[in-house]
Amino acid sequence: MATQGSGRQPKYQRIAEELRGAIQAGEYGPGDRLPGENDLMATYEVARMTARQALGVLQNEGLAESRKGAGVFVRAFKPLRRRGIQRLSRDQWGSGRSIWSADIEDRTLVVDQVQVYEAASPERISQVLGTEAEAPVCVRSRRFVLDDKPVLLSTSYLPADLVAGSAITQEDTGPGGTYARLAELGYKPVHFREEIRCRMPSQEEASRLQLSMGTPVIMVCRTAFADEGRPVEVNEMTLDSAAYVLEYDFDA
Repeated sequence: MATQGSGRQPKYQRIAEELRGAIQAGEYGPGDRLPGENDLMATYEVARMTARQALGVLQNEGLAESRKGAGVFVRAFKPLRRRGIQRLSRDQWGSGRSIWSADIEDRTLVVDQVQVYEAASPERISQVLGTEAEAPVCVRSRRFVLDDKPVLLSTSYLPADLVAGSAITQEDTGPGGTYARLAELGYKPVHFREEIRCRMPSQEEASRLQLSMGTPVIMVCRTAFADEGRPVEVNEMTLDSAAYVLEYDFDA
């Protein structure tokens, strides 16, 4: 490969650009091994650090992943298209379907590391739910694994007195999930608000999501509102940014 582009562009970026182009052109397919540091050093006549930085760019973009002792490979995982509007439609959970079914098509989804317990509400959650400080909340924590790849950590908070004795306090909430059960309790969600931001993961998050070094996470905080604007759930989600495309499709 011959380098192209502006001479002012750092060499590692030019190398990464060519490798990215080769991946997009299909020269390297999902699961294929990319040229290693020694190969790049010889081909481009650069130092090892430059070659390492070039491969690091592709890993940070989610196009490639490092396998210890084997090299850097084109990422085989197909990004998950999260359809932010359709997945929360009442037609989805109201008919007993999981909101995830709008995203995953025929792919295999496993929910693990499930914990359901009662705790004092953190201050940030109390402020959103409009409850007293440290009021009891039902906490639902779980991890979502798609095609054997952890993609999401999710923790929901619901007023404990509102969901007491319902299936929401159990690991398996039943068809339609939490929102269907809230509807049965008379607190049907009629409006949702999502706030999105990005940051680097904590050590625990990186471990649970099995993130490649340098991969940021997307933070989504969703609040579900029942009639008269009453907040009934706050769900804090941590997404592997390299595993997601966030799609919002709505009429003008």
